[in-house]
Amino acid sequence: MSQQGKIVKSVQVALVGSGGAGVMTAGQMLLDAAAKAGYYGLMTRSSGPQIRGGEAAAFVRIGAEPVLAPDDRFDVLIAFDWQNVGRFAAELPLDGSSVILTDPSQGEIPAPIAKMGAKVIELPMKTMIESIPGARVNMIGLGAIAALCELPLDAIVATVGESLKRKGPEVMKASSASITAGVEAAKKMGVSFPIAAVKGGYAERWNLSGNEAAGFGVVKGGVRFCAAYPITPATEVLEWLAPNLAQIGGTLVQAEDELASVNMIVGASFGGIPSVTATAGPGLALMTESIGLAVAAETPIVVIDVQRGGPSTGIPTKSEQSDLNIALYGLHGDAPHIVTAANSIADCLFTAQWSVHLAESLQTAAIMLSDQMLGQSRSLCDRPADIDFGTKRLIPSPEDLAKGDYKRYANTPSGISPMAIPGQSGGEYTADGLEHAETGTPSSSDVEHSKQLDKRLRKLEQFDFGDHWADIEGEGDVAVLTWGSVTGPVREAAQRLTAQGKKVKVISLRLLLPAQPEKLAKALKGVKKVLVVEQTHGKQFYRYLRAFYDLPGKVDTFYRPGPLPVRPREVEQRLAAI
Repeated sequence: MSQQGKIVKSVQVALVGSGGAGVMTAGQMLLDAAAKAGYYGLMTRSSGPQIRGGEAAAFVRIGAEPVLAPDDRFDVLIAFDWQNVGRFAAELPLDGSSVILTDPSQGEIPAPIAKMGAKVIELPMKTMIESIPGARVNMIGLGAIAALCELPLDAIVATVGESLKRKGPEVMKASSASITAGVEAAKKMGVSFPIAAVKGGYAERWNLSGNEAAGFGVVKGGVRFCAAYPITPATEVLEWLAPNLAQIGGTLVQAEDELASVNMIVGASFGGIPSVTATAGPGLALMTESIGLAVAAETPIVVIDVQRGGPSTGIPTKSEQSDLNIALYGLHGDAPHIVTAANSIADCLFTAQWSVHLAESLQTAAIMLSDQMLGQSRSLCDRPADIDFGTKRLIPSPEDLAKGDYKRYANTPSGISPMAIPGQSGGEYTADGLEHAETGTPSSSDVEHSKQLDKRLRKLEQFDFGDHWADIEGEGDVAVLTWGSVTGPVREAAQRLTAQGKKVKVISLRLLLPAQPEKLAKALKGVKKVLVVEQTHGKQFYRYLRAFYDLPGKVDTFYRPGPLPVRPREVEQRLAAI
């Protein structure tokens, strides 16, 4: 918990208002300015499901050390207006050390927020812009917040200049004047939340969202074709890929629906081009039959599922991990495939690239799970490491094809058979959803069916996934098992307990399917107590662990659905209690 006026490791700010008030713009600029000053940071967001208007909030945490998750509480809340803000009061924890900046002309503070006991300071933004031609309330608020956090003014000015330069000098002039007015007003408030200096001095940070990172990751993995249908909260993957694929000779097609999307990438991959689609839970449900086709035809594809609250349309703009079951078990028949999960915004890059590598190497479908918290949040982080997996699809040589006995689905010891590219002489074969013999000829024989089932399973069971299957951190006889975006608050909770002299091991699974029981057993050696942390209503991750793994000692669970994020203090308290 930070104290006003004292140097803190991190500051968390909430910017709230109605749609169109410039909340997200101001939050993005605040994060960009923090990056220019060399800080770490995280920006998450909250909004209603409306296409236009409605409530909106940008939550920005800036720190001297890597920011892993939203903090337990907010230091500052600034309201550009109070329209519908009460709808997400539960997402805005405040206390007596917090500050609310509010314009008295915008009405009373909603009761659920007023009852939290934060100090209220009036900031008459609407009156202030009347004396600045072309000014906007959000720029005054941005200046005030930057001053309270004691961010360098030149970083704010430079950020605004880069963001608004296309709008012309008049807009720039008005914005600069508004920021200055906000800064001057903040100096008279008698409160501040100065952030500690970054250890090691200034360093340039990467500023990216999980969706952008996932797009970059599949491109690094070799993807050159994407077909997809826009859906919240995955659309930004497509928006990033569209121009960037074109720059390297790739193609993105906006399909008419999710079924067309997945079938297009199966076809492109059959033609020799590594391919991807991105969707959310409702889209994944529609795609399952064709994902099974990719498994049966042994055609590599990657499906990125940016999860949201469900079931059905659910809560499109909020995060949840409740697509786990459909990703693991949703395919028809015995259909061995890959399920991976990113555990941070930066890790979306690595996991996406790795997922392409696995799909191409094992000639199967890989479902990569992200979620709204990762996909639509932005992180200021150190540059991710450059990794080259040496991904290369197994293709038969012209010499082998010239022998005239090519069998696309040859029952090899590894389970992986050379995949001919259309046009290779002697490499013709049938690829469809029917069970088949080694040549690809459809067959209903029990012998051929068992042989191909064994083959498709064997290639996944025998593959060496290396150390990437999980991130393992810390030591001790208490372990937390988790996955996905919940890893951030778990890591921070473990760090807090470690600082108190309590040892905690964190195991975040990146590879969910195929399961790795021997590796987890090794990681849990010496552990006597286990806490399973997830963001679902039905304990899907806990039940998955019970199905595939033996867990030692006492096992406890901390679980809840979205939209409320899991916060570090909650995990810390639960760990202290077991």
